[in-house]
Amino acid sequence: MSGAAHRACLLLLFLLLSLPGTLALPSVPDYLQRGWQRLLEEGEGCTTCRPEDCPAPRGCLAGLVRDACDCCWECANLEGQICDLDNTNHFYGRCGDHLECQLDAGDLRRGEVPEPQCTCLSAQALCGSDGKTYAQICRFQEAARAQPQANLSVAHEGPCEAEPQILSPPYDIWNVTGQDVIFGCEVFAYPMASIEWRKDGAEMLLPGDDPHISVQFRGGPQKYEVTAWLQIQAVRVTDEGTYRCFARNKVGQAMALASLTVLTPDQLNMTGLLLPNPRPGPEDYVDSEEPEDYY
Repeated sequence: MSGAAHRACLLLLFLLLSLPGTLALPSVPDYLQRGWQRLLEEGEGCTTCRPEDCPAPRGCLAGLVRDACDCCWECANLEGQICDLDNTNHFYGRCGDHLECQLDAGDLRRGEVPEPQCTCLSAQALCGSDGKTYAQICRFQEAARAQPQANLSVAHEGPCEAEPQILSPPYDIWNVTGQDVIFGCEVFAYPMASIEWRKDGAEMLLPGDDPHISVQFRGGPQKYEVTAWLQIQAVRVTDEGTYRCFARNKVGQAMALASLTVLTPDQLNMTGLLLPNPRPGPEDYVDSEEPEDYY
């Protein structure tokens, strides 16, 4: 089938789905409707190319690509945007620099309609001349094009050295004696941060020699991050207090704190409160299908 005939069929299907009172047809994803709308607006075929008539594209964070007629320059699609798998730029658009149009395998595993999306070809983190870490070259280029006056450049491959940043601090918790509680602390740092837990008023690092307190660590959930959990089983009134998460590396340190309030069953009955839902812990971590190298 020729390209024109193929587009005609798609347009006909779009019109059928749009007409009120037609037969009940499956719902159509929004991204397909956007593609059909683009065809309706642009029309069929290409006229004689006159570059002097082409509008000047602006704010193109993923770079420039030729339009469907291979005449005018237009903005390329960004990472995560819908794209043409055959790289023709006839329907959804063409991906920009260092990007490739790929189907999202996750959609297939979840039984959803797969969407072709622009995916960055590199997963290598970069350190920018602004001292910020960028997940990969695609994110760096977006930032550089968004701020041309900053004259950003790549300082080196790999993340910038940075003091720890606590992305998800521990939260204040209350519970009843005999219940389990969990504090979590998610940290970004490069080099990797060491994480310690302390309780105000106590000299010893947790868990110390207390068998009902434990500490666990794991890389992630994202690259260059580490998460630590403080678990207290069968809390006692004496466990009440303020707990601190300390994260350190050779560049610096960061700290976050949270309080634990412990009620007796009689106190709970007097308040009329319901027991809080348990917070996620290490066992709730979902393993990815492929092993991650977090550092």
